[in-house]
Amino acid sequence: MVKISKETIKAYALENAIKHKGKASQGAVLAGLFAEGLEKSEIKNMIPKIQQVLKKINTMSVEQQQKEFEKIDSKTSKREIREGLKELPNVKEGKVIMRLAPFPSGPLHIGNARNMILNDEYAKMYNGKLLLFFDDTIGSANKRIEPESYELIKEGLDWLEINYHKKIIYKSDRTKKYYEYAEELLKKGYLYVCHCDQEKMQDLKAKGIECSCRKFPPMKQLTRWKEMFTAKMGSMTVRLKTSMQDSDPAFRDRVMFKISDFPHPKTKNKFRVYPSMEFSWGIDDHIFGSTHILRGTDHQMSTRVQDFIREIFKWQNPESFYNGQCEIKGVKISKSKGTQKIKSGEYTGWNDPRTWSLQSLRDRGFKPEAIRQFILALSIKKANITTPVEALYILNKKLIGDAPRYFFIENPQKITIKGCPHLTAKIPRHPNNKLGNRKLKTTQEFLISENDFNIMNNQDYRLMHLLTLKSSKTGLNPRDFSFISEEPPTTKTKFLHWLPTSPSNIHIQVVMPDGEIKKGLGEYELEKLKVGNIIQFERFGFCKLHKKEKEKLEFWFAHN
Repeated sequence: MVKISKETIKAYALENAIKHKGKASQGAVLAGLFAEGLEKSEIKNMIPKIQQVLKKINTMSVEQQQKEFEKIDSKTSKREIREGLKELPNVKEGKVIMRLAPFPSGPLHIGNARNMILNDEYAKMYNGKLLLFFDDTIGSANKRIEPESYELIKEGLDWLEINYHKKIIYKSDRTKKYYEYAEELLKKGYLYVCHCDQEKMQDLKAKGIECSCRKFPPMKQLTRWKEMFTAKMGSMTVRLKTSMQDSDPAFRDRVMFKISDFPHPKTKNKFRVYPSMEFSWGIDDHIFGSTHILRGTDHQMSTRVQDFIREIFKWQNPESFYNGQCEIKGVKISKSKGTQKIKSGEYTGWNDPRTWSLQSLRDRGFKPEAIRQFILALSIKKANITTPVEALYILNKKLIGDAPRYFFIENPQKITIKGCPHLTAKIPRHPNNKLGNRKLKTTQEFLISENDFNIMNNQDYRLMHLLTLKSSKTGLNPRDFSFISEEPPTTKTKFLHWLPTSPSNIHIQVVMPDGEIKKGLGEYELEKLKVGNIIQFERFGFCKLHKKEKEKLEFWFAHN
């Protein structure tokens, strides 16, 4: 359990207040604390502390808040002037160029969004430029390019409101350019063509022994290079000459080009020899003027290799900085498994809730602003971090909390309340009373959920916004239900949502994040909704209307 001080809470609250005209929000502060190590189990105890801090801070002027934040900022290294963004080194205003480089094996998911949003924020922070590359030179047997991914990725970026440059760069279109630089380095003796298989080369690298292929002169290397274009897949590679005595065996003579016969969705079978990611970026970051590159900590070796290539050409290296991995508790993401399950028919498509793609989040009712706030609250840290998905739910709930409310009865069970008069329920669409009321006419027969029905015992219950009833059961006899009053109870009573037994009730289907489908009935007013509307089912959660059919409405569940 991580101990979070009141000063840390205050720092997050002040930072958020300064950015939002003097008013900090509980959700934003809580999300920031998750990045500090707050556990889901500690939320209940943390909220009163946050509220206490907010009560004081939100009464301050912005000037007072700024002065207080400066005091805290000088005491803790964790706090940054901007939410999650530290200042970049060697910056020239308006000259920063950063890049996005998705591999098109599927749409962007919640994990990918972190890098996309942070790059976008930095480009905006310095009035710079953000380039979009499709890093699509070639895949592998286990990581193939999916043709529909190009449009899905652009769709996801646009939904997140990522401001990338309108000219998109496809690396597969630049293959001949990479050949030109490869031939130049072959002539200069910095690359060589290798016939050694992977196992043999790994052994040589581990022992620090140079491969015999390395010793051929440049003209011979160029001849062997040309042979690669008709050679068998896997029989030849091009390697970068580093030092075979380097302290890190992984850096020794890395592969820069390989042969692949996998068909490419854009270039088809035009090319067979493809550059590695390290080689192509060693060239392109110079050509396109990248100034700052945000990478995962697992790409530190790639930075070293790319810098090595640029130093051969005496090019300036961009500034690279790193972000550790972020695990979101409650979220399981695998593009390769997602692809398999979509192709097998187990998943309905790339917007299936189980993929956690941006399309699936959009269709569940998430707002892009919530995802951006969630990412920024995590900040940039080289250490790996873990945060619960509930932090995202809290932020999104703040944005959709004004959605109208309705009753959905899962697996409805009919009950008869003896002595109940015919009533007309006047139910507010939202507790804020800004959305008006809906009316439901009742008799003595009602529908309640199977879960509620099964747990009812000998006590009083309240049908929400309508009446109080008594439930009684003796021995094995079925329960009896009797009317008590329309007035709210004076003692603590369990509330139940309900529907009248009416032919106007609508069949409802709710698709859950794990793919489970919950079925039941909803009130007739739901028929007035349009596809895309977000609502809240009382005591169930927020949902988005995904599809309207003649006999049912299909909603997708967002969160509680």
